Amino acid sequence: MKNELRAYRDRHDLSQGDLAAAVGVSRQTINALERERYDPSLELAFKLAGFFECSIEDLFDPELE
Repeated sequence: MKNELRAYRDRHDLSQGDLAAAVGVSRQTINALERERYDPSLELAFKLAGFFECSIEDLFDPELE
């Protein structure tokens, strides 16, 4: 699934590890999401959107493959 996670992370000047700690996952999970090798669970998608104060659709676009 296409996503804007890295762009949001860069805008907030966060490392993958910083973001991972903030939402309770491993740095490897953030890396896999950014590389589009893993689709987030609904719970994780909500956590990420809440952290960045945006909608899930702003971060993830299931229509763009």
